[in-house]
Amino acid sequence: MQVSVENIGTLERKLTVKFPAERFETQVSARIAEMGRTVRLKGFRPGKVPTTVIKQRFGDQVRGEVLSELIGSTLREAVQQEKLQPIANPAIDTTGKPENGEIAYTATFEIMPEFPEIDVAGLEITRPVAVVTDADIDKMLETLRQQRRSFDEVDRASAEGDFVMFEYSAEVGDYRFPAEGLERAGSVLGSGTLFKALDEALTGHKAGDGFDAEIAFPEDFRNEQLAGKSAKVGFRIIKVQEPKLPAVDADFVKLFGIADGDLEAFRKEVRANLERELKAALMGRLKSEVAEKLADAHAALDVPRQMVQSEARNLAAGSVPQGQQPPPQLIDAAMPIARKRVIAGLLMGEIARNREIKIDRKRVAEQLAAIASTYEEPEKVIELYNGDPQLMSGLQNRVMEDQVAEWVAEHARTTQQDLSFDDVMRPVNA
Repeated sequence: MQVSVENIGTLERKLTVKFPAERFETQVSARIAEMGRTVRLKGFRPGKVPTTVIKQRFGDQVRGEVLSELIGSTLREAVQQEKLQPIANPAIDTTGKPENGEIAYTATFEIMPEFPEIDVAGLEITRPVAVVTDADIDKMLETLRQQRRSFDEVDRASAEGDFVMFEYSAEVGDYRFPAEGLERAGSVLGSGTLFKALDEALTGHKAGDGFDAEIAFPEDFRNEQLAGKSAKVGFRIIKVQEPKLPAVDADFVKLFGIADGDLEAFRKEVRANLERELKAALMGRLKSEVAEKLADAHAALDVPRQMVQSEARNLAAGSVPQGQQPPPQLIDAAMPIARKRVIAGLLMGEIARNREIKIDRKRVAEQLAAIASTYEEPEKVIELYNGDPQLMSGLQNRVMEDQVAEWVAEHARTTQQDLSFDDVMRPVNA
């Protein structure tokens, strides 16, 4: 086997491999002979199908299969011989035809970059810390009460927190919505379901009231004919309902699976859930901080273009409805952040290798238990992960990222940032 390597870019390589055509023909003949012993064709006894018939019926298929297998095996040998590390399956180009007693093909691919010495001692890392307080538990209990509130109809003017059912029409110039009659809708005032101007217009009115108001519709309103415009809106209030919150008592606690209705046991469970969410959020923030500082410190690192493009497509896909392909301009816009993510991911992987950071199996088990605890049947979730190598690999990768982020924070110039539970749980880009 002959192998030659050509550098066609910073990280792109073109590998040319040649192997004896005799090797190919020998394997084709052996495969056809084997088929002759096993194939069943109408009109022939088992094991008695003539070789000429096998070649006529299956020759092209066999030659294609053998060629594919030989390319796969010789490529692995060549990559190992040249000490190359492709980042993805190469693009193969070959005629598959013998020439001067040899069959040749080219494999084009990108390789992993050569990493510089990664010195994290000079990185300035901000590590957020927080704890779950009794006030956080009280706030969560209030949220759970709000989620389970009921509404009773009242004969009074509407106020914030009330549910208002109403009918309306909107007019801008010659445009009217709806074209005829009235549109019916309902919302809890102050909940954010409606925009502020509409909430304000509906506040202070009781069932049976009819009135007009000039309403400025927001730019992103779903009706393009009304979006960003001021319209005359006619309202009719159908009914007003006030919220009724359940008491935090034994009956309320039983709704959440605490059979004996013990409030303290419920508060402990709420605390455990909040602490699990807080722990995950704190680690997420730390990983983002470490990744960004690593990427900024090695911004000039050459990284495989294919990895960046793949990451950009994934980022862009999150901005379009599921199942739709993101447009090219959206992918292009995601390239800068995709590049930073790829740089950070590669550097974190290199740190793990250089520092011989081994996966902590106990942490994997703890994270799996934490994931499973959010489902009704945790044992089935654990069984699913243990039986699915891809799911388990993804979990192990996340744990390794956690471990690397913590190692970097321990060896960098790290400053602790004290935050509240709400501060941590609020989106970073809020």
